Amino acid sequence: MRRTLRFAAPCVRRLRFTGLRMRLAAAFTAVALLASVLASGISYVLLRRVMLQRAQDAVLNDVRATLAQQVPPDLPPDVEPLVEVALEDALSSEPGRKATAVPVPVLGHGGPGLPPPGLLDVPVTSEFARRAMRGVVFQRVDRNGTPYLLVGARVSTWPAPAEPWRTTPPMVFVSASLRREAADLALFTRTLLIADAAALAAALALALLATGGVLRPVRRLGAAARALGEGRLDTRVRVQGRDELADLAETFNRTAEALERTVTELRAMEAASRRFVADVSHELRTPLTSMIAMTDVLAEEAAEDGGGAAARLVADETRRLGTLVEHLIEISRFDAGAAALVLDDVNVADAVGATLEARGWREDVAVEGPADLFVRLDPRRFDVIVANLAGNALKHGLPPVSLRFGRPEGEDAGGVRVVVADRGPGLPADVAPVVFDRFVKAEAARTRSEGSGLGLSIARENALLHGGTLEAANGPEGGAVFTLWLPDGTAEELL
Repeated sequence: MRRTLRFAAPCVRRLRFTGLRMRLAAAFTAVALLASVLASGISYVLLRRVMLQRAQDAVLNDVRATLAQQVPPDLPPDVEPLVEVALEDALSSEPGRKATAVPVPVLGHGGPGLPPPGLLDVPVTSEFARRAMRGVVFQRVDRNGTPYLLVGARVSTWPAPAEPWRTTPPMVFVSASLRREAADLALFTRTLLIADAAALAAALALALLATGGVLRPVRRLGAAARALGEGRLDTRVRVQGRDELADLAETFNRTAEALERTVTELRAMEAASRRFVADVSHELRTPLTSMIAMTDVLAEEAAEDGGGAAARLVADETRRLGTLVEHLIEISRFDAGAAALVLDDVNVADAVGATLEARGWREDVAVEGPADLFVRLDPRRFDVIVANLAGNALKHGLPPVSLRFGRPEGEDAGGVRVVVADRGPGLPADVAPVVFDRFVKAEAARTRSEGSGLGLSIARENALLHGGTLEAANGPEGGAVFTLWLPDGTAEELL
């Protein structure tokens, strides 16, 4: 049954600040923020320019119109004070404005007149007054945090030296407060900031929604890939839409189908191969038993007649073939999952001694360990493990071969720890990583050797069946060292 993943696993959906979604959302938000700030800045500059220009034009037009209305083309003598009062009243009528009119001295009799301090909101400098004598001038001044527009003007030029009796129109200075415009700009600035903040929040929300929709198929693909890697070859993803992600999902599904088909075929072939090995081994077992018995009898009879070398060779090879068949049968049980433990309370010292005694290795292996150590394990499989380790050390190592057993140091699980070491050349660098693989031999270049290449593999399978471990390494003084640990089977039975 195929399973289709519709959304990613919860552990993948958590928000990660370094993830692709956050990077896309940050980029989207940054672009939106940049556009919003740019638009707000342009709007602020344009509005400020329009507002100040409007206020400035209003004051300048008012000054020009007032001068045109209040000052006649030809002033009679001694009317300058009256004109000054009329100009001040007309130009000060608007809120926020202050105006003053000062007389202009005759050319050659001093500089322009300046208004006394306090008459205007901002002081008038001599330079500004000189500029005002040539026409209408203005400038924006900031005083105590309040902006002002200062205007200076004069209607006519200096009187001719030949007509000193004619009255000269006074100079006019006007200070107009721009407080209202500044308040309007501040309000507009706050409005822009609020709008930018709202736009930023909306952009972030939209970015998260958009990236979530884009990355959701990617998360589904990631979850499906993990499920496929865990061995669930029937995993598929749901294809939505017609975009690139949909094409990727279809490609993933096709790849998964091909992988499932290939793995199924390989598993079927492997299962058939294992069944073939198991069936052939079982079929060979019965005739080989008879052949071993008969070749032993023929070897004994040939030895009594004074020969028998050929017969003994046939008997040895037949016995070796029988051992190989037994190993293949044992391996087939592990592959089929039919191997089981038959636990019993075992005295480790007695079990190790019996194993070595049965194979004639008692004098060749130095045994060290407590005599009263009892562990609950499968005695037959323990015998197979010890025999394979000791036999491997005797065949491929050099004496002395030692076997030490006891309780594991620092292990709360208990059980037994067995260490088999020799003084031989040790494990070659290319063999050490695969020493427990099947049909691996230290002398791989030789076409024939006494071992089957299955002994260490069977030993490790028996250790794993107990829930233990079997490790191989080279000793500090040379030689190979095999370390076996088997737990106490009592705790496993109680579970």
